[in-house]
Amino acid sequence: MFFGRWMEKNEKGAIAVAAIHALTTMIKNSGASTIMELEILLKAAQEQLQEMKFEGQRSKVIQLTAACELFARHVTRTALDIGDFEACKQRLIERGMRFAEQADVSRAVIAENARPFIRDGMAILVHGYSNVVCGCLQHAAKSGVRFKVIVTQGQPECDGFKTASTLQEAGIPVDMILDTAVGYVIQEVDMVLTGAAGVCESGGIINKIGTFQVAAIAKEAKKPFCVASESYKFCRLYPLSPTDLPDAEKEPTPRVEQGIKIRQPPSDFTPPSHITLLLTDIGVLTPSAVSDELIKLYY
Repeated sequence: MFFGRWMEKNEKGAIAVAAIHALTTMIKNSGASTIMELEILLKAAQEQLQEMKFEGQRSKVIQLTAACELFARHVTRTALDIGDFEACKQRLIERGMRFAEQADVSRAVIAENARPFIRDGMAILVHGYSNVVCGCLQHAAKSGVRFKVIVTQGQPECDGFKTASTLQEAGIPVDMILDTAVGYVIQEVDMVLTGAAGVCESGGIINKIGTFQVAAIAKEAKKPFCVASESYKFCRLYPLSPTDLPDAEKEPTPRVEQGIKIRQPPSDFTPPSHITLLLTDIGVLTPSAVSDELIKLYY
């Protein structure tokens, strides 16, 4: 499958970008002769993509779904604008490639947009691992900014070690702390910077478990809590609590060890009231601006 081959060649590539490449390739190679046939094929391909498992990684369903829904919206709009099927198909391929190219450079754009917020002498708290966050910090360090990072271990995956290793290779000083030590170090911190699995309509985020408690501690300590995220992770979801998350992000059945139930929810929801700014490829946004940007993206 094209999706799998693209991911093998681009280990750090975004899942959503691979999905758009795969859907665009499917349109190129399809034998469909009507828009209806093409939409049926696309829907089947989207369902197949959303069922994929990623070994050793957290669920990617939210960003996959958001990218697929946005692509489907492109198909509908193009079909309405262009009556001729072959012309419509060619336009879809062109738009798909352009969208994939824009998405592919989004992390570099975010790093540039985040640069003014990372200043000399700062201590920045990072929770777990995020390609986007690491990219922002590496770009700032290359620009000559001198700062240090405090990273949580990121249980249960312990992906904080990956963050620490990546940043140390870039010459950035890193301290690692237990997830439970955020309150202890928060007064040393100038800013919290985290990624997102999905940015919801409300401006809140779905992300790795523990993000909400980091945000709550930061708010209590009056420290800015910023989120670095690509716009293709903006999703038409409106959770009010962790129990409103998509099935792939909900708490699995607890495992039992020595008669004790051990709960390991993978994700939580951080409400917009706890978020200072969203650093994205379409600009620096307040949480309240996300719904307006979703309207622009889809309509």
